[in-house]
Amino acid sequence: MTFEQIKSDIHSRKFKPVYLLMGDEPYYIDELTDSLVNTVLPEDERDFNQTILYGMETDVASVITLARSFPMMSEYQLVVVKEAQNLSKIEELEVYVRNPLQSTVLVLNYKNGTLDKRKKLYAEIDKHGITFESKKIPDYKMSAFISSYIQTKGLSIDQKSSQMLSDYLGNDLSKVTNEITKLLIALPQNSKQITAELIEENIGISKDFNNFELLKAIIEKNIFKVNQIADYFEKNPKNNPMIVTLVVLFNFFSNLMICYWAKNKTEQGIATELGLRNPYQAKDYVVALKNYNAFKCMEILALLRTYDAKGKGVDNPSTPDGELLKELLYKITH
Repeated sequence: MTFEQIKSDIHSRKFKPVYLLMGDEPYYIDELTDSLVNTVLPEDERDFNQTILYGMETDVASVITLARSFPMMSEYQLVVVKEAQNLSKIEELEVYVRNPLQSTVLVLNYKNGTLDKRKKLYAEIDKHGITFESKKIPDYKMSAFISSYIQTKGLSIDQKSSQMLSDYLGNDLSKVTNEITKLLIALPQNSKQITAELIEENIGISKDFNNFELLKAIIEKNIFKVNQIADYFEKNPKNNPMIVTLVVLFNFFSNLMICYWAKNKTEQGIATELGLRNPYQAKDYVVALKNYNAFKCMEILALLRTYDAKGKGVDNPSTPDGELLKELLYKITH
């Protein structure tokens, strides 16, 4: 089941006796755990029927004993094991999961990895409850996540603004959602859109000098604009680390490489080829196909790898990132 399906069922009070919430992205794990904590029991029943444990501080026998007890004057009891990856001999929970108590909702909050899917415990949870793997969102999908998340708040954001946030904040969802919350608080009354100006004022990302504008200038071969942004990045290295710029460029040119072999090179065809939601998002690729041939694209990808290594000190004892970036951008656009 997807995150949305599980959350919908929780809100509809369609509970399962066991939830295994695992993976490398803590945001979804914590969101589902919090939904269960806030929904399974009304507040006045939690003192006697809700138990929060931590994997490092408990053991399997204690978890099973709690799970097998009946609720007090309530339909359910809730047992949450946070940091369940630290629960010693966790596979022994299979004894309970094979025949779980229907009045108990047992939640295993398992972060920084996954339970071995070959083990009986996983199979039994999958059979009697819910197994959910929370995966990190790739950098190139973060802009879409931001747009979708803001839509759930009844607001909108344009592509430039969502990409600005994505490039600056990375794919740490907790960090991203916290910063978006700040923007929502700062949003003028009656306004329904997150703008580049709002982001600049409240988060500190320049609306004119950022990786979104840099990539656009490279695509259009606007050398003057490329050099302007490179100068700004050199003067403001803390807010514009070279590694982030390299990731943005590598993601774009890697996708561009796929476009050369697309049968349909229209915006619609490329959007389909790259799995983009909106054909408008393919507009930049159509322009780039005209300005960069496949051989130049391959050369750019090689350059990005080389300068990534140089930025980490390989064959580069002293050249600062600002100079390296300028050198790289010259080679890309000439």
